[in-house]
Amino acid sequence: MKHRISAGVLAMRGDEILLVRHYRPGKHDFWAGPGGGVEGNEELAAAAEREAFEETGLRVAAKSMAYIDELVDSWGRIVKFWFLADYLSGEIDVTANPARGESISEAGWFTRQTLPTGHVFPEILRDGFWQDRLTGFPAPIKLPLRTSIF
Repeated sequence: MKHRISAGVLAMRGDEILLVRHYRPGKHDFWAGPGGGVEGNEELAAAAEREAFEETGLRVAAKSMAYIDELVDSWGRIVKFWFLADYLSGEIDVTANPARGESISEAGWFTRQTLPTGHVFPEILRDGFWQDRLTGFPAPIKLPLRTSIF
């Protein structure tokens, strides 16, 4: 079984969270915090910040780790480390991503009430995240192992 280590951000600008849409007609359509694979000896937080910049053109500062997410599917197992992050600068631009085969079609800022319909990852963004954010994430929360739907 293959394994992949990934890092992502749950970047906030006030009460809005940054999400990117991954869209491939007939294959998948979901929204998630920016993130991706860790490269070489890169620190997890640095990988999350780099991925946010590559996918959105925005500079963010990763802070504390919020969630540890595990997915398994026919490809293998992915462990993703989600960091709370603050927006620093920039305007959204999803056209400059250097990753080959990336399927990001748009990005935006969303409040809890305006989250996109359909699939949002991690799923806890629909409800628990907003309460967890109020408590300040004293320690990373391990999300349940689940089968990837994409």
